[in-house]
Amino acid sequence: MFEGLENKKYTKIELLQMKPLVLAFVGDCVYELYIRNFLITEKYRDVNDLHRKSVFFVKAKAQAHILHELEEELTEDEQNFVRRGRNAHPHTVPKNADVVDYRYATAYEVLIGYLYLSDNKERLEYILKKSIEIGRIRDESRK
Repeated sequence: MFEGLENKKYTKIELLQMKPLVLAFVGDCVYELYIRNFLITEKYRDVNDLHRKSVFFVKAKAQAHILHELEEELTEDEQNFVRRGRNAHPHTVPKNADVVDYRYATAYEVLIGYLYLSDNKERLEYILKKSIEIGRIRDESRK
């Protein structure tokens, strides 16, 4: 999905020096773009359906759930970035999000931002595909 989209490959030291909320800022964008790209290949063609489905995948509760499901598969480096993200202190929490879910969602976005900025495309693609699988299972279980 990200072919042709060139970005600077950051070193691990540069990424460790970056504030977690900066990584989350990037990760949020990458994840949302991936979800939108995924949804337009699915049966959801109506813009309202697309919006509802994208919100289902990108809301804090969903991201927190995905991260909990992925945690055992994460490398030590990934776990360290997740921990930094979970411990970051955003200035605001959306009124419709639980504080704990929001912290885990931020940690998930930090993970995505870290993988994207480190140019670890294979691992990023794996985590994003796995995230969709987890989200789909969660979606099916609510029906």
